[in-house]
Amino acid sequence: MDIKQIYMDANALLEGHFKLSSGNHSQFYLQSAKVLESPKTAQLLANELANNIRASGLQIDTVCAPALGGLIAGYALAQALDCRSIFAERVDGKMSIRRGFEIKEGEKVLMCEDIITTGGSVMEAARIVEELGGEIVAIAALANRGFCKRENSDVTTKENCKLPQDIPFYALADFTFEIYAPESCPLCKNGSQAIKPGSRGN
Repeated sequence: MDIKQIYMDANALLEGHFKLSSGNHSQFYLQSAKVLESPKTAQLLANELANNIRASGLQIDTVCAPALGGLIAGYALAQALDCRSIFAERVDGKMSIRRGFEIKEGEKVLMCEDIITTGGSVMEAARIVEELGGEIVAIAALANRGFCKRENSDVTTKENCKLPQDIPFYALADFTFEIYAPESCPLCKNGSQAIKPGSRGN
């Protein structure tokens, strides 16, 4: 399966001048919402990801996704794995699990995002799962931005990766793009202005 081509066909691999959630700049941006607006494509990708995870023999009781970005990917993956789907959401700026969702002591939880960059948001949600008694057995995403090493990839873990090294990370493809601090961004130096198309911008 050519994941990059699927993103390109959905106009989800954008080229321009973008401000990322981290505040850094990049010439490229992944907009998974454009891929996931097609239910058939969402399930196709989730099925492929589920096959990779099943091959590991992991026991998974529940998929938990941080809202908003991971919601559709998490639900589709839970359907593919035939397990429960829940989500964490921000309340007053902090991740929380609400809406009657409960986690049993020792419940095996897989955390799912649409895209993993450094993994900060998914680990913030994972800490809430652990506080409620759940055990994080794996992390999954449709796309990996290349800062964290996923299973079956030669990408090496970078300093800013926040994912734990002792928990497997599954993703369908690595998208490695140059990222610049605003003060050293060559696009800014050429007079271009960065836009923020992600969920925290618009």
